[in-house]
This record gives sequence, C-alpha cells and structure tokens, in this order.
Amino acid sequence: MSLRYLTAGETHGPQLTAIIEGLPSNLTLDFEELNFQLHRRQKGHGRGRRMQIEKDTAKIVGGVRHGKTTGAPVALVVENNDWKHWTSVMNIEPIEGGDEEKRRVHRPRPGHADLNGGLKYNLKDLRNVLERSSARETAARVAVGAMARQLLAEFGIKVAGQVIRIGEVQAPANQLSVDELIERTEESPVRVVDKETEEKMIAHIDQVKAEGDSIGGIVECIIEGVPVGLGSHVQWDRKLDGRIAQAVVSINAFKGCEIGIGFEASKLRGSKVHDEIMYAEDKGFYRASNRAGGFEGGMTTGEQIVVRGVMKPIPTLYKPLRSVDIDTKEAFTAQVERSDSCAVPAASVVMEHVVAWEVAKAFLEKFGGDSIEEIRANLNAYLEQVGQY
Repeated sequence: MSLRYLTAGETHGPQLTAIIEGLPSNLTLDFEELNFQLHRRQKGHGRGRRMQIEKDTAKIVGGVRHGKTTGAPVALVVENNDWKHWTSVMNIEPIEGGDEEKRRVHRPRPGHADLNGGLKYNLKDLRNVLERSSARETAARVAVGAMARQLLAEFGIKVAGQVIRIGEVQAPANQLSVDELIERTEESPVRVVDKETEEKMIAHIDQVKAEGDSIGGIVECIIEGVPVGLGSHVQWDRKLDGRIAQAVVSINAFKGCEIGIGFEASKLRGSKVHDEIMYAEDKGFYRASNRAGGFEGGMTTGEQIVVRGVMKPIPTLYKPLRSVDIDTKEAFTAQVERSDSCAVPAASVVMEHVVAWEVAKAFLEKFGGDSIEEIRANLNAYLEQVGQY
C-alpha cells in the first residue's frame, strides 16, 4: 500500500487533523521529537504575533499503541489555541447575521487564494477560502512529515535544512556535515550557519518590516543516507525528483524548486555539470561530485539529496496593495490579516518535512512491507544485491 495522507481544518477552527495511511507496524515513535519539529516551524526572526498565541503540539488519536504504530491508519490532531476567540465566527452550526456577518470577508487580498477560491467555489464570504488556504495548514504537514522523518531515521537516513537567501542577503556556501548543519542552524533565528550572514539577514528583515513590507528567500533541504534506486525512470510520474519538485511548490508561497545546481546548470558547459562515476572496493559506485543533487534519471544515486525552494514575500503587507471589493466592485487597499514580515526560516522547516515525506513514500514503495522488520529485511537484501553488482 502506498504511503498517503489527508489533512483537514481551518486556520481559526478548533484543530487541524491529519490521517496517515501506509505506515508499517512496529515503528517506535518519539512523541517529544514529533512536537519538537512542530516547535521548530514556529520559530524564526520575522514571525508575527500568531506564533505567540499558538504553541503547537500533536496529539495522536489512532493507529499507535504503547508507543508503536500498529499498521492501521494513524490519526493526529493539532489543536488551535486561538479557537476560543473564533467560536461564533467559525461555528459549524448555521447562524443569522450578528458577528458572523461582521466578520464576512468580501475584499480579496492580492497574492492570496481569496478571489480565485471565491470565484471557483461560488463563495460570497471569502473567509471560507482564506481559512483553508492559510499557511496554518503547514502545521499538519510538518506533523505528518515528522512521522516520515522518524521512519527514515529508523534506517539511518538524516534530514537537514538551511536558509540560503533572505531578500538581498545571500549566505556563503558551506561544506558542513549534516549533523553540524542541524546543530548550527538550530541555534540561528534565521537558520543560517554563518554569524555575519545571520546579523545581515536580521537587520534586513527589520528594515523591511519598518517599511511596512515583506520579504522572501531561498531554503535548502539535504537528505543523507538514501540508498541508490528510489524512484524510477520508466514512467514520468514515478520520477522521484519530479515528485519532490511538485511537493515543494505545493507549500504556501513557494514559487520554484531546483535540485542540485539547478538553474545554475543553464550557463555552464556539460563538463562542469555532470558528475563523474567512480568505484572503490569499500564503497562501491559513487559520484566524484554531486551537482545533480542526488538524482539521475528520476532515481536516487546514493549521494545526498539536495533540494532548494523559492519562497515569495508574504503578500499581506502593512503597506497595502490595491484590490476590488466583490460586492461593490469598487477599488480599495487590502486589509491586513496577519503580521509576519518574513517566514523564510519557518518555511525551511516546512520544506524539510515535505521532502522527507516524498522520500519516505518512495522508500516504502521500494522496500515495502507491513512491518519494520519486513522492510529491514527487504532493504538488507537489496543492499547486498547492489554491493555484488
């Protein structure tokens, strides 16, 4: 069975809910680690007041017993602590006028899903669109990805992330190990390893916020320890790099994805792009470099997976953009719904978990079994086969 999930819930509703199907039995879960990953998503310089309200924790309500998965669907819940202030506005029961009518949204915000969603679903209250299209939903995706991350860790696969750019400030390249990268980015409010760059990014975010504007950036995810051969070349929708790219661009406000050297390859000659193949008795086949970011032909090469995503600036500004009222058709300046000036560091965490999910899904497709023990036996047999090639 393929690994899959669904999420439900609104940004000001009582909770976010996720159901995961396809996790094997006997996966030991670390609940503190799960909630640690949710906490990481809420950190970062440039976040607004909402992050002071919400202290996310995940509650598992199905599919786990005595700390281990049972093979049944796993259901988890992330409660919204701000729900108490929205009980009448977001009540599921029908109500007439009053506070409901006052909080109706009829002025679409540029850069959001408001107008498109209202037109598509024929909704005259755009709150019915913005409540679901909000980046709040990424809390559920991080919780789901954190489960996948623990599955990968069971087989020695590590996931790290870092911020590469915020606005005009670019971080210098580094050659840190994955363990060092995890440790040092966790100490940084903008998730970079270079202290001088960190100071510049913080100052840049503060300047942009003071100007009533917002700012985006580039984030990178690295996954180490992935065996060769995840994904496939035989059909377009089985190529793992393509599936990762789709998942990355599905994150709120992400507008692009590159793997390895990505767009840089467009201005280089082939001799500077492709990775030479090497062989050593103690490690088998490997690449002399990793410009391809861990992929050739839609399959993993055994090198690190390196993925970058581009996040646009958050579109809700204190220096509002122009829009049109859907009732009166008159122009207005857009209202403010949230106050983040920069969510790039948090987006780095979200991307880690989105990519981890896709890798875990491909891992189970390749080594699938109903229990951790069966998967381990399948993996070991495959690694022995590859070693004898």
